[in-house]
Amino acid sequence: MTVDAIDPTVPPSGPGCVECDADGGWWVHLRRCAACGHVGCCDTSPSQHATAHWHATGHPVVRSFEPGEDWFWDYAADDYARGPALAPPESRPDDQPVPGPAGRVPADWRSHLHT
Repeated sequence: MTVDAIDPTVPPSGPGCVECDADGGWWVHLRRCAACGHVGCCDTSPSQHATAHWHATGHPVVRSFEPGEDWFWDYAADDYARGPALAPPESRPDDQPVPGPAGRVPADWRSHLHT
């Protein structure tokens, strides 16, 4: 992992996936870029924006943005990583459903998942 892969001072970009929020999409779980704070959806989600962010920017390390989870993932190493505490908030809002956000998840959401 490169030295600039994690910036603990940068806050998250928001409470949900940036791209899904912009286009009216939805997600299963959220991942936060440890370098720039971009919040994107996980690889199980239909659009897989967290991985797309890594490919577009070269920022390899994400942290779970789910309540109660504090693990890091290094896409480049394809393995878990270690990292410091990041600027708050540490997760999406506790009242945000999974999948989310409320009102945008289709009734047949399971048929849209990547496995």
